[in-house]
Amino acid sequence: MFQQSSGCCDSLFTSPEFGFRPCLAAPKTKNAFSCSMEKHKLFTSSSSSLSVKQQPQTKRNPVLACRASRDPHVITGKDDVAVHGVADVIVGVLGGGQLGRMFCQAASRMAIKVMVLDPQENCPASELAHYHMVGSFDDSATVQEFAKRCGVLTVEIEHVDVETLEKLEQQGVDCQPKASTIRIIQDKYLQKVHFSKHDIPLPEFVQIDDLEGAKRAGDIFGYPLMIKSKRLAYDGRGNAVAKSEDELSSAVTALGGFGRGLYVEKWAPFVKELAVIVARGRDNSIVCYPVVETIHKENICHIVKAPANMSWKIRKLATDIASRAVSSLEGAGVFAVELFLTKDDQILLNEVAPRPHNSGHHTIESCYTSQYEQHLRAVVGLPLGDPSMKTPAAIMYNLLGEDEGEPGFLLAQQLIGRALRTPGATVHWYDKPEMRKQRKMGHITIVGPSLGNVEKLLESMLNEERLDGQSAVTPRVGIVMGSDSDLPVMKDAAKILNIFGVPNEVRIVSAHRTPELMYSYALSARERGIQVIIAGAGGMVAALTPLPVIGVPVRASTLDGIDSLLSIVQMPRGVPVATVAVNNATNAGLLAVRILGVCDADLVSRMSQYQEDTRDEVLTKAEKLQKDGWESYLNP
Repeated sequence: MFQQSSGCCDSLFTSPEFGFRPCLAAPKTKNAFSCSMEKHKLFTSSSSSLSVKQQPQTKRNPVLACRASRDPHVITGKDDVAVHGVADVIVGVLGGGQLGRMFCQAASRMAIKVMVLDPQENCPASELAHYHMVGSFDDSATVQEFAKRCGVLTVEIEHVDVETLEKLEQQGVDCQPKASTIRIIQDKYLQKVHFSKHDIPLPEFVQIDDLEGAKRAGDIFGYPLMIKSKRLAYDGRGNAVAKSEDELSSAVTALGGFGRGLYVEKWAPFVKELAVIVARGRDNSIVCYPVVETIHKENICHIVKAPANMSWKIRKLATDIASRAVSSLEGAGVFAVELFLTKDDQILLNEVAPRPHNSGHHTIESCYTSQYEQHLRAVVGLPLGDPSMKTPAAIMYNLLGEDEGEPGFLLAQQLIGRALRTPGATVHWYDKPEMRKQRKMGHITIVGPSLGNVEKLLESMLNEERLDGQSAVTPRVGIVMGSDSDLPVMKDAAKILNIFGVPNEVRIVSAHRTPELMYSYALSARERGIQVIIAGAGGMVAALTPLPVIGVPVRASTLDGIDSLLSIVQMPRGVPVATVAVNNATNAGLLAVRILGVCDADLVSRMSQYQEDTRDEVLTKAEKLQKDGWESYLNP
């Protein structure tokens, strides 16, 4: 039970720096000194200070908001009990946007208390945070006051007062990542200089101070020329492209002039934009998430595909560069490394964010440890979690505002409704009170057995196509043969797969009559979600795909299938093909089920049941033979 006292603010809220004054008995109408107490009650002691406590059976922690008379800062809090959880520390976050909101969601599962500082009273993280101080994270006095309540201080946006962070570190405040890292990242030109000194591959760049300097850069780098602001540049803001020398002046003006601080980059002829989420622990241990491809709409991250569809060599190069870049910085946490893949297979670093990132939203559903949990683990000193994907593929779609106000909300809700009917889809809504065009309002993540599958689901969702149960199923096994004359044999593989509930497809793909079709099928199978291929013979298919191939020797009119069997077992080194007895497509189907069962507990259970049923069938026959004798057995 909470009771009311003559005052409702304890020393936490009465700092003379902020002009807080105790709130008296709650008035019937709110004024400058009112306490927001809807759905909450106050506890009093004999003193005039306030303490807020949670009843043991209360499902929702009480929240108290006190507004100062002369200062716009507001603090909202849940309770003042000692922290008991995975880590005995309160994590302070500068910023309470959607990243802060997802911080809090991850923290709630780990019993880590998160306190946010954000200027908006109804920011996305406000309802989920342990405490919310309403104030600017770019104001020195506010940040210093906020830091007093935190065991460790981190950021969800890098555009904060770095001088204050440096001062706090000198006073012993634990900032993660370090202020030196925030200073480097805040200034994109300084960031480029830093990474250049550490031999990280970058687009060529140079600072410009006047129009003549910009023209010289154009002469050296050529056009189009990318002009960037050094600071406060994100989501496409602070970038301008000059396609010729005549456009330099207008591009500079669009960025606010040379006084803002500008530099230019040589145009990077990229074919894909990539990103790697890198986590760094307090012990300097580093783990990297799978490389993803990012697709932008009007310079804002719009779609993320995980993992990126590219060769292992390119993935490794991107991961190595991202790891080296983060290793050159100081402090613990999650970092997002954005990269360019050029047409000649070079990887160039674009920029780094010292926090979780849009390109890592998919990790909530697709990875064993989300980027948000990982950041919390890192900053409080817990062991880093497993960053690998627990699903074969994922695609993230940003819900960007398509219109202003209510029309924009209506369009978003229509898309959310379709997402909720999409297999494998999860909706994240950030609960922002104001809708604007191109504003990030939420995101949708779809997971599935392959990139082709989740891309198809996303396309259907966006195009308002209804998915029936059949079209939503992606084949896991492909059964191919060179001629329909093989079908009477190969059908047995399909029958077995159907018994085990394994989606499959049956195709005629002739290596001799339609080589281009076989080539296309083999190369696209994995991307479409196929995990195993069963082929009549199968040698040529195996040479073109990294998937496991089971060859079925099919008996022809001559040689009794021995020729087909030899063509399989005599494949050269480096082109493995599994095989079964001549015409035994049943075993091919069973072997495919066992291969899939490595990562599918349900199939393993079904296979065990199949073996038991087969055993019972044999025992029943043996018992009948013994009981009836062979003559009656053969002549029932």
